[in-house]
Amino acid sequence: MTPVLQVALDLMQLNRATAIAREAVEGGAEWIEVGTPLMKSEGAEAIRAMRREFPGLKIVADTKTMDTGAFEVEIAAKAGADVVTVLGLADDSTISEAVSAGRKYGAEVMIDLINVKDKVKRAKEVESLGASYVCLHMGVDAQMKGRAAPVDLLREIVNGTSVPVAVAGGVTADAARAYVEAGASVVVVGGGIVKAANVKEAAAAIKKAMSGAEVCSSLSKKYGEDELFEAFLRASTCNISDAFHKRGVVMGLHPFIGRGKRMVGRALTVQTANGDWAKPVEAIDRAKPGDVIVVDAGGSPVAVWGELASNSAMVVGVNGIVVDGAIRDIDGILDLGFPAFARSVVPCAGEPKGYGGIGMEITVGGQVVRTGDWVVGDENGLVVIPKEVAVEVANRTVDVNEREERTREEIRRGSTLSKVNELCKWEPVK
Repeated sequence: MTPVLQVALDLMQLNRATAIAREAVEGGAEWIEVGTPLMKSEGAEAIRAMRREFPGLKIVADTKTMDTGAFEVEIAAKAGADVVTVLGLADDSTISEAVSAGRKYGAEVMIDLINVKDKVKRAKEVESLGASYVCLHMGVDAQMKGRAAPVDLLREIVNGTSVPVAVAGGVTADAARAYVEAGASVVVVGGGIVKAANVKEAAAAIKKAMSGAEVCSSLSKKYGEDELFEAFLRASTCNISDAFHKRGVVMGLHPFIGRGKRMVGRALTVQTANGDWAKPVEAIDRAKPGDVIVVDAGGSPVAVWGELASNSAMVVGVNGIVVDGAIRDIDGILDLGFPAFARSVVPCAGEPKGYGGIGMEITVGGQVVRTGDWVVGDENGLVVIPKEVAVEVANRTVDVNEREERTREEIRRGSTLSKVNELCKWEPVK
């Protein structure tokens, strides 16, 4: 079959999904997927609405059925679905029942291979059970860890089965082209289209890429370890807090940072005593370009950092200073444009006695910080991201930022924040 573009409507609100689907179809999308979140939010009515809106297009109900295959396919097919998804992890009998019900009610079954260990083997098995399609799917949560559907695995599945193969999960324009070249019959795109300010243009870019054209698209790019600086620089600490479920926020420290400026870097930790500025200054000589020096001064009311230290730190490429305690020379630091966060500003400095150390685990503003953790600061405040989860938090942060951009676009078109999110509808039932 000629490769088709399927837009995945993984949204909560049916009205938003319908409006986005219209724009996606204008951009070239041929299949409309009622995503799993939309199915759970609006039920089979979402399928009916899409069938009414797009009578000539193929409607996919992403039910991700795991049991009661026949019953769930019947429900989706009667509501207007042409294709219903069943998990490859389901029992063979569930898949067989789903296929039988699909033949009875006029729907095809697509087997989603998400989390199946031997995907090539399972693809062959479900083909023998009567599946019409198989889907190589990298789930959203896995995408946030920087993963994508491997092209080589897709090619192996395509060569090992005779049914059309779909591919889904964080698909960008560049990836869409590679997947089609590897034999994908259906390219499923969710965030790369539905989060775009201009959905029509985003869909058109994917379609163009599927035809073999070179297309530049950064939306929904997934970031790896080497791209974390770029990822954290894209979004605010507010986005990070939302993505990280309010964890990592440093309390009680004030930002001294220019308008619109951000501080991003890996922590180099320092522990010192009240007014002892020896270890903070010595840390400058230990710092690598891009580091942020983070000092636990125990809330010290006597400064352990000033303009001369900031000047010195800038020369070696340090990206900023965080002090759970006092700093001074704030006018000079601001003139330098050196990002600083501190509990207080005072004129008095202490003496370099050399207590404490560099590189140990410390606590700053209620947050544990270790050397190598990521530190992000802006006018809103400061967030610490543990190095072990930095890739996932970065990708979730960019996702939050992109979804907010889509909301801004809908507000610009005349909606309101309450209407976009249908707040009244989704308030808890009293």
